Amino acid sequence: MDTKVKQKLDDFFKQYKYQKFEKGKILVRADANPKGIFYLTEGVVRRYSISQLGKELTLNIYRPISFFPMDFAINKTSSSHFYEAMSDVEVFRAPKKQLLEFFKENNDVMFDLISRIYKGLEGYMMRMEYLMAGNAQARLITEFLIYARRFGQLKGSKIIVNLKVTEKDLASQSGMTRETVSREIQKLKQLGIIDFKKNKLKFNKLEKLEQMLFGI
Repeated sequence: MDTKVKQKLDDFFKQYKYQKFEKGKILVRADANPKGIFYLTEGVVRRYSISQLGKELTLNIYRPISFFPMDFAINKTSSSHFYEAMSDVEVFRAPKKQLLEFFKENNDVMFDLISRIYKGLEGYMMRMEYLMAGNAQARLITEFLIYARRFGQLKGSKIIVNLKVTEKDLASQSGMTRETVSREIQKLKQLGIIDFKKNKLKFNKLEKLEQMLFGI
């Protein structure tokens, strides 16, 4: 994010209410009108829905610096998803009306928001493609690549994801059972492509994952 844009966002949101949420707490409930728009400065938040069978499906993961739920702000609709703290989080909460006025007055901030939306859509499209047509391995690799691109940090020749990831999380995101996810993880570990210990994810050969997915 451009430093000037970030400074503008900081200056705007820090006029309003500051809140802390512990891991596991719900920030926004489905079908509820949020009391404002959250600006995430610390921690990680996931957005998810619950199917008619009671199964959770993770739709997005937010890290600093993010603001949500923007569908409520822009489209004037109540949120149809839950927003849950995946770690202890810190946020500021601004009124919707004032936030929209702020966007209208700051084109650079609005452009940054649009850019974020399109980057997010790339991940959605990739996930949709392999959810509809891919096998179990392809679906899991898709989730791994999304994690690597969004949360990965290069350390030597490896990429480390600085976020706790569980098999349950991966199952929720890929639409598979936890048992299937576990089997596919073991296959990739045996190939030396990834390490997955104590909910920490490390990619030893990210390019190999891309080759397996895209057939390069």
